[in-house]
Amino acid sequence: MLRSTTGGVGGGARRAVAGATALLALPAGLILGAAQHAAAATPAAVTTATGDSRSVSQPTVPSTICATISSGLQMASRKSGTTQEATPPDTSRIQSALNSCSQSGSTPVAVKLVASDSTHAAFLSGPLTIPAGVVLLLDSNVTLYASLNPANYQVSGSSATCGTVSANSGGCHPFITVSGANAGIEAVRASSGTQGRIDGRGDLDLYNSSTSWFGLAATAKSESLTQNNPRLIQAEKANNFTLFDIDLLNAANFHVVYENGTGFTAWGVRIKTPATAGNTDGIDPAGATNVTIANSYIMDGDDGVAVKAGSASKNITIENDHFYGTHGISIGSETNGGLTNMLVENNTITGVDANGAVGGSPIGLRIKSDSAAGGAVSTVSYLNNCVTQVKQPLVFDTRYNSSTGSLIPVYTNILVNGLKSTSSMSGSGNVINGYDSSHLIGLTLENVSLDKTTTTAAYASVGLYNSNLTPSGTGVTTSSVSGSGSVPSCSFPAYPAL
Repeated sequence: MLRSTTGGVGGGARRAVAGATALLALPAGLILGAAQHAAAATPAAVTTATGDSRSVSQPTVPSTICATISSGLQMASRKSGTTQEATPPDTSRIQSALNSCSQSGSTPVAVKLVASDSTHAAFLSGPLTIPAGVVLLLDSNVTLYASLNPANYQVSGSSATCGTVSANSGGCHPFITVSGANAGIEAVRASSGTQGRIDGRGDLDLYNSSTSWFGLAATAKSESLTQNNPRLIQAEKANNFTLFDIDLLNAANFHVVYENGTGFTAWGVRIKTPATAGNTDGIDPAGATNVTIANSYIMDGDDGVAVKAGSASKNITIENDHFYGTHGISIGSETNGGLTNMLVENNTITGVDANGAVGGSPIGLRIKSDSAAGGAVSTVSYLNNCVTQVKQPLVFDTRYNSSTGSLIPVYTNILVNGLKSTSSMSGSGNVINGYDSSHLIGLTLENVSLDKTTTTAAYASVGLYNSNLTPSGTGVTTSSVSGSGSVPSCSFPAYPAL
């Protein structure tokens, strides 16, 4: 699952030298305008991020099976009968098994979903909660389908109604809620490459309706309202949570949110949702510490990964992943809690999804915020990444939207070392947009080769080594830095057959 990349410095070598610095120095004879003096007055040091402080390796499924549940459905068309769609038949028996297997220790046990025979390999369920110490484990030929009945997800007492478009949000419970430590959602992977899957069925008409979850999202966007759609997986304050070798398809809203926890591993995850399906983020860590998202394939209609820092986030690694049709690898737009030490290494980003569709904003690498939700983002390193067929390879924007306030975004010690873009879309360009002369973006570009170098830039201090991108604009200064390595050699794998 790893991409062959040459050039730059390999991950192991980089982590060994993490903390080494390269001082920014102004070229001799450079004359600065008044707006440039503030940026150049204090040369910055560049420190390479190390990411997740844990030693993370490929997970293994639990050796202890606490309960085994056999499927009783076929669902060849991804739908069942009217009665079963109204009241999903597997909710209570899966939930009962999960509850009975709850563990207080650090070694999890599994509730395993298996096929009863070669044709009956489907489960149909309403919302589920995974308690502490339990892994929901799907056999390689099993699919768990999420209910299409919005009433199953309704949050009691909410002013919003699940399955509607309105001015208010919060009407839906997630399909799967993870409520305790040392839990997981995992699958058995067959030698053929197939692995268990969870299908949110966002593309299918809802129960007693002619509209799908995806349709609700499109309507909400066109009417500047909010769709009340359920997230697929939500883990909150669930330390040491693992997603492993699981396929996630057609989520009605965000696929995975990991919030306010320590220790999250996503490995071998394959997300496949059309690029045209709005607000279907792939994996969103939020207020999280020690996160690794690795060796995964992510296709969706919004951010592939969005690290949100409404509360403090740190020690995050995103490596050896492949993205298709997404809005890229993002930080923000909430950064008011602060984010530090994030490593983004050896990833590929393709702006077109596996079906040839293009979403609303095909982007590569992005940090986005504004003064209504801004804060400090520091020590973020993008190493040896490759992007193709995108609209914007690089976006570092402190004025992401028109919202205003006193929470000014500041991005410092941002390193891009090893980046190549190819086949960029018509009208493509980059954004390096600091807030003002007192809040500059501190950025270093090394071994950067972009096929389109048009850039909108303001208020940034940029160090350059072997980069064909040289930003200019109000309050922008550039200077040469010492460096080594080269531009990565890129290949872009096709999305695997599921």
